[in-house]
Amino acid sequence: MELDYYEVLGVSRSAEDDEIKRAYRKMALKYHPDHNPNNAEAEQKFKEAAEAYDVLRDPEKRARYDRFGRAGVQGGAGGFGSNDDIFAHFSDIFGDLFGFSTATRGPRPMAGADLRYNLTVTFAQAAKGDEISISLPKHVTCSECNGSGAAPGSKAETCRQCNGTGQVRRSQGFFQISMPCPSCQGTGRVITKPCPKCKGEGITTDTRELVVRVPAGVDSGTRLRVRGEGEPGVHGGPAGDLYVVLTVEQDKRWQRQGQDLIYTLEINFVQAALGHRGRCARPGRQPAP
Repeated sequence: MELDYYEVLGVSRSAEDDEIKRAYRKMALKYHPDHNPNNAEAEQKFKEAAEAYDVLRDPEKRARYDRFGRAGVQGGAGGFGSNDDIFAHFSDIFGDLFGFSTATRGPRPMAGADLRYNLTVTFAQAAKGDEISISLPKHVTCSECNGSGAAPGSKAETCRQCNGTGQVRRSQGFFQISMPCPSCQGTGRVITKPCPKCKGEGITTDTRELVVRVPAGVDSGTRLRVRGEGEPGVHGGPAGDLYVVLTVEQDKRWQRQGQDLIYTLEINFVQAALGHRGRCARPGRQPAP
């Protein structure tokens, strides 16, 4: 008997798109080969559900099928010649259900890594606040090629093996899965003339001079965030952040207890016996006599 696509998915002929999609998800999960190993009947039902969904999800194909039956979609998308066809048409469904997708996509932009810089400040700098210059060795976007990796006057070419998608398909039994292209390492492009300064990497090592503003009242362990001063992003992604971790030096006279300051002042016996009006210096200054 001819395959009835509506019956295969268990929906009525007036079913809306969302209902058809939900029905297909249910069928795909129920009869997926991962859940039914070495089950030829389940594999067949899985293929039939995919074929039915391919027709009923498309308004034009569905109209031809309603009028002429399966013959109206034969030679087009009705029926599948290989397992690859199934996964190529429904990568969005399988990506949600099984955690992967066979769709060929180029490399996604990725944010650069965050950096940490340990900075030691004096007690006075921590108490009053200060602006401190630091030298930070880090990776930066190559100034010669602006991060493209290609020599000036040239440009990267589209990878011929993956046609610029950054992914190639490999067969593993019933499945067709996508993997990073070995020729371009997933970038989708090949640099034939690499930049002489960065050797085609698009980044170089440099020392960055920065001014870090230390607010008043900080303590050891305080982290100061400097946005955009981490490692450069990949494939056009944003740069990471720089985290400056502070360590406050001990002071001979001043000690900190929470928000309170304790000052140690040495006096002689006479001053202790008769009393004395002394002055304590601010942090970082010598006490007045």
